[in-house]
Amino acid sequence: MKIRKIAPNEDLAAATNKKKGNRYKFVVIGIILLSAAGFLGFKYFKPKTETICLGTDTKIYDTYKDAVVLIKHRYGYFAKINGKEIQLSAEDAKQETIYGTGFFIDKNGNMLTNRHVLQPWNSSDEESDKVNTTIRNLRMKVASILTTDVSEDEYESFISRNWSHASISYNESEEEGDYEESSEETSESAGEEFVSSDETETTTDTASTDIAASIPVKEYVSIDNIEVYVKTLELQVALHDSNDEWIDCEIKKVSEDNNIDLGILKLVDQSTPGTVNNVIDLDNAVENDSSLVPGQKAIMVGYPLGMDLAQTNSGIKVQLYNGQISKESDGNKIQYSITSTHGASGAPVFNECGQLIAINFSGVDQVQGINFGIVAKHINSL
Repeated sequence: MKIRKIAPNEDLAAATNKKKGNRYKFVVIGIILLSAAGFLGFKYFKPKTETICLGTDTKIYDTYKDAVVLIKHRYGYFAKINGKEIQLSAEDAKQETIYGTGFFIDKNGNMLTNRHVLQPWNSSDEESDKVNTTIRNLRMKVASILTTDVSEDEYESFISRNWSHASISYNESEEEGDYEESSEETSESAGEEFVSSDETETTTDTASTDIAASIPVKEYVSIDNIEVYVKTLELQVALHDSNDEWIDCEIKKVSEDNNIDLGILKLVDQSTPGTVNNVIDLDNAVENDSSLVPGQKAIMVGYPLGMDLAQTNSGIKVQLYNGQISKESDGNKIQYSITSTHGASGAPVFNECGQLIAINFSGVDQVQGINFGIVAKHINSL
């Protein structure tokens, strides 16, 4: 057996290549670890943006006026009959249009507002009861006039033409089984006093039978096959300084907590307009509501009274109102003395530095200067 001797130069070259290979492996592993650490550090240990105090109402208005939008929500009542959906257009099912306020929170077209602006039919227990009563009445009215011989394509026109004959009591009595047939028994017994002969009575009975037999019996669509509900027809926003130009939106999410009147809507194209230079920074919002005490300044930018105040000769204009915090937070809402009214629902409320402290959602109609906002800490949970 021959034993091969390794030359000194060959041994040195092999060792050198091995060291280079190990060094290469360490470099690759190091790059991977550094990349991972950098990503995780950015994601989980991202430094909070330094708060810059804007200091004046005017600076707050100039900074965020373009981010605050006027919301227009048009909705109506619909019926689904045997799976066919139609819109109801009767007086007691007329369309409604409400206005509210919202504001951009990112560059992806997402806006924050109140849940009751996005779902006005579910804004309170009182409003829900009212809408549910209307839905129940509309359902029974449709069932009282719609017959099975009407085709699906004719549902809407037939109901519209015959709505004046619709009845709530018709279906209620029909379901209970105690409705009046036609009071034939009463008519016959009363008529017997005026019958002069058996022949006349027989003739009258025969004629009545013939007439009754000639009247076709109508079969009505079962109320079980009729569903009535409220539905959004149009949800749009207009920007500050726009000239009655409306951008289509859709509901993204609403709070499931009845005490947290918040919701998110988004532009259909999912892109915040380029004219919005500064979205409202949620990272800079005041999350510690216990730091909000009476006497501190509160500034609201919004659209009270909707189009009535927003529309001007030079386009739609957002407005600024200020006051003071007048009551400590109860954990969900805070009270302030800002003059406001309907249409300002969903407006951002800032402190003197321009940090978001609350989202305006309600007030006392009888007295100006008593209004409430959902504290900003609840935004994260939404």
